[in-house]
Amino acid sequence: MRVKLQLVICHDDGHEETVTDVITLNKNHQRIEHLGLTMAESKQLLSTLQRHLLQQQVHTFLHTSSTCQDCNTPLKLKAHGSRSFRTLFGTFKLPSPRLELCPCKRPEPSSFRPLSALLTDSVAPELLYMEAKWSSLVSYGMSLDALQDFLPLDRTLDVKTVRYDTLKVAKRMEAELGEERSGFIEGDPRDWERLPTPEGVFTVGIDGGYVRHWLDKKHNFEVIVGKSILSFQEDEEDRTPSLKRFGFVQTYDDAKPKRRLHEVLHAQGLQMNQEMTFLSDGDDTLRALQMEMSPKATHILDWFHRTMKLTVLGQFGKGLVQCEAVLGEQIRDQIERLKWSLWHGQVDKALGKIDDLKTSIAPFEETYARFPRLIKALAELHTYIVHNRDVIPNYGERYHHGEAIATGFVESTVNEVVSKRFCKKQQMQWSKEGAHLLLQTRVRTLNGELGAIFKRWYPDMDLEVDEMPVAA
Repeated sequence: MRVKLQLVICHDDGHEETVTDVITLNKNHQRIEHLGLTMAESKQLLSTLQRHLLQQQVHTFLHTSSTCQDCNTPLKLKAHGSRSFRTLFGTFKLPSPRLELCPCKRPEPSSFRPLSALLTDSVAPELLYMEAKWSSLVSYGMSLDALQDFLPLDRTLDVKTVRYDTLKVAKRMEAELGEERSGFIEGDPRDWERLPTPEGVFTVGIDGGYVRHWLDKKHNFEVIVGKSILSFQEDEEDRTPSLKRFGFVQTYDDAKPKRRLHEVLHAQGLQMNQEMTFLSDGDDTLRALQMEMSPKATHILDWFHRTMKLTVLGQFGKGLVQCEAVLGEQIRDQIERLKWSLWHGQVDKALGKIDDLKTSIAPFEETYARFPRLIKALAELHTYIVHNRDVIPNYGERYHHGEAIATGFVESTVNEVVSKRFCKKQQMQWSKEGAHLLLQTRVRTLNGELGAIFKRWYPDMDLEVDEMPVAA
C-alpha cells in the first residue's frame, strides 16, 4: 500500500490553492507492527508539515510587510538573512531579509527586519511551555529524553538549553512580581467590617527544607516552602478546598518573600476581614514572613515540631530507665506531664516542669553517658518555649473544635515540592538562583497555574487540555 499525503493551502486573498507533497509512505499490512503510523513516520510527518506551514506563514507575513504602510511604496531589499526558530516539531531556518525604510519614514533608522516583529523569541511558546512544565516535574535530562521520545525535536537540543528555557520562563514570572513591602495589611479598619462576608477560612503552613549548595559543596542552603488552604464550612461540602503551594530561597537576593505570599493569598480571594491561621515552627524568619499579612491572622507554633522535640526527650528517658529503672520511669512520667502541660497551653507550668526535670536527672550525671546532651536538650526546649510563648495556644481545645494545630500538611509539601525534584538522595547540587527560579515553575505546575500564565502571555495560544492542580 502506498500512501501519499499532501498539504493544501487555501490563500485568504483568493489566489489559487497551493498543493505540496508532504510525505509518501509504503505500508504493509501482513503483521500487527505494520498497522498505522510508526513513531518515526509520525515524527517525519509532523516535522515536514511544520516546515511547509512555517515557510508559507512567514512568506505571507513578509509579503504584507514589503510595502510602506503609509504610502504603499514597495520597500527595497538591503540584505538577505535568516533566523532559527525552535518548535515542538523541529528547528527551522526561516528567511529574514533586511528592508530599507520608505523615504517617507526618514530620519528613522534606515532599515529594519520585518520578521523581528513576528518572531519576538527564538522558541515557540508551546515548546517553552512543555519544557518548563516537564522540567518542573522531573530532571532537565529526563524532560529532554521524554520530549525527544515523542516529538521531532532537533537532536542538537541539549540539557543546558532546556534549563535555560525553563529559567527564562521563571524570570519572566519573577519580573511580574510587585515590589517587596514590610507589610500588606490594606485599607482602613473601619472599612474592613463593611466588606462582604468572606467565603471560607485560610490555613497557612510554612516550613523549610535544605538542598545541597553547588558553590559551597560541603554545605546546604534553606528553601522555604508553604501551602495555603482555603477551606469552607460544613454546609458547603460541595466546594473543594483551594490549595496553593509556594516556595523560594530565603537568602536569594530577589526572593521578595512577603510579596510572594501576599500574591498567593490574594489569588485565593483573601479579604481583610477574613479569618486566617498561620502555623510555623517558631523560626524567626518564618514568623517575620507571616506578620503584617492580615489583621485577622492567628499565629500558632505548630504542634508537629514541638512533638519532635518532646520525642527526643522521650528517647533520653528510655536511656535513663536502663541506668536505673525506678527513677528512670519517674522521669519518663515527668516528661509525659510536661507534654500534657504544653498540649493544654500551660506555658508557665511547662517551664516549671522543665526545671523540675533538671533537678530530677542530677543523680544520673555520672552514670548516664548522654547526660550532657540531655541537659542541652532541656535548655534548648526551655529557650524555645520562652521565645514562642505568645504563640502557644491550648492545642487540646483547638483539636476538639477541629481547628488546625500542626503543619503536617506542610511537611508533605516540603517533600512534594523540594525532595521529589531537588533529589537529596541523588546528591543533586544547586545554585541559589537556579533553585529559586525552578521553584517558581514547579509550584505553578503543581498548582495547575502554568497554562493560565502562558495563555495570559500568549492570548491566542491553544493548549490541548486545561491544567488541573496536583492533589495534596
